[in-house]
Formats: sequence, structure tokens, C-alpha cells
Amino acid sequence: MKAKMKNYAIILASGVGARMGASLPKQFQRIAGKSILEHTIEVFEKAPQIDEIILVILWEYRFFIEEIILKNHYTKITKILNGGKTRKESSFIGINSIKDTEANVLIHDCVRPFLSQNIISKCLEALSYHNAIDVAIPATDTIIEVSPNSFITNIPKRDRLMCGQTPQCFKLSLIKKAHQLAINDDDFTDDCGLILKYNLGEVFVIQGENENIKITYSQDMCLADKLLQIKTTPAPQVALEKLSGGGGM
Repeated sequence: MKAKMKNYAIILASGVGARMGASLPKQFQRIAGKSILEHTIEVFEKAPQIDEIILVILWEYRFFIEEIILKNHYTKITKILNGGKTRKESSFIGINSIKDTEANVLIHDCVRPFLSQNIISKCLEALSYHNAIDVAIPATDTIIEVSPNSFITNIPKRDRLMCGQTPQCFKLSLIKKAHQLAINDDDFTDDCGLILKYNLGEVFVIQGENENIKITYSQDMCLADKLLQIKTTPAPQVALEKLSGGGGM
């Protein structure tokens, strides 16, 4: 009997968060009593399709992260790996830690804690038909290209533009091959970009969600806090007679 292909989530949590301007990296900033890292881990911990979680971390905070894991009794985290100097290196480290011949791999930015179970399900379903998946939402702002001296050089049509999110999802053999080809290539955008750059296949796009925000700047923390309040506060119960003005008016 053919063994079931495993589903891995690689959470990239090795960024220093320089743009946040805080004393702690942004993945350790707290929203509603928990760190962003905890919120993100819990998304995959609760996803029934995910078999294992691999954390790629800042080595300086290993002890702190191990305390978080022990406190929360996570059951799916199987590896805690020291990240590299760049996102590319950290992604490469996470991917190469998987020894399966083939698997489904979801690579996710730690600082997107509002990823939904629906998107995870759609990604894994799409990996039944495609080898590379990106998650994106339509661009709502006009995107402009500018020259080095800050003049507009092009205004692409917005109806063909989308804003990329994560997770980015792959068959393990494909993304390993992409990173092997790019091992000396520092002109790196993201993992999906490598598939296209080295002509390894098409990248299918799944519609993302506006709530799947990336927490980058300090003001994003306020938005994240409000989003969490909305998600966790039950809607008020209103009697039907009040909605219909049921006082005999």
C-alpha cells in the first residue's frame, strides 16, 4: 500500500524585524497576551492536514522559543533550526531538513498570524494538481515603477497585478531543485520566484484573504490587535422583534 505523502509547514521566524523599531524582533511582540509566533504556530497546530511543523529561528532566541513551545504543549513541532543570514538561506535550511523523497511543503512567514484554515486547505488541495502554489490578493492601489532618481517610468494595468502573501507551497523535490540551482544566486525575491527564474514550471495562484496581513511596522500591531478582537468577540444577540420594530409601531 502506497504511503500517504506528508504535509509539512515551515515557519520562517528568523527575521530581526529592523523596520519595527522595537527592542524585541517582531515575532516576539505580543497581541492579546500571546506572541505573534505563538499565534502563527497555533494556526498550523490546529490544521488537521498538517503533519509536522518546522521552525526556522534566530539562534539567539532559541531558549526563549523552547520555553514558548514547552508552555503551550505543541505536538506537531518536530524541528527547531537556526536560520541563516537571509530569508533565502533560512528557507533553504528548512527545506533541506526534510528527508522524505516527496512531500507537500508550505513555507510561511511567521509574522502573518491571521492565515486561515480555509487557505491552508485550498493550498493542499491545489498541490494535488500543481507543483508550485502562491497565495495572493488583487492589488487595490495603483502600482508605479520608478527610476533611480524617483521619476515614474511605467504604470502597469492593475487588473493583472496581485499582492503576494504566504504560504508559498511546493512539492518538496521541486523546491529543493530550485534552491540547489540558486545556491550561489543572491538575486532572490522569494521561493516562487525561483521556480519561474529557473523555468522549473508554472506557479498556480490561489486567492488569498485581506486579513492575512504581514506585520512589518509598529502601526501594523494596532491593526493586528483589532483583527484579533473582531475574530474572538462574539456578535451580539439581538431579539428578532427588535429588528422588526416589534413594539406595535
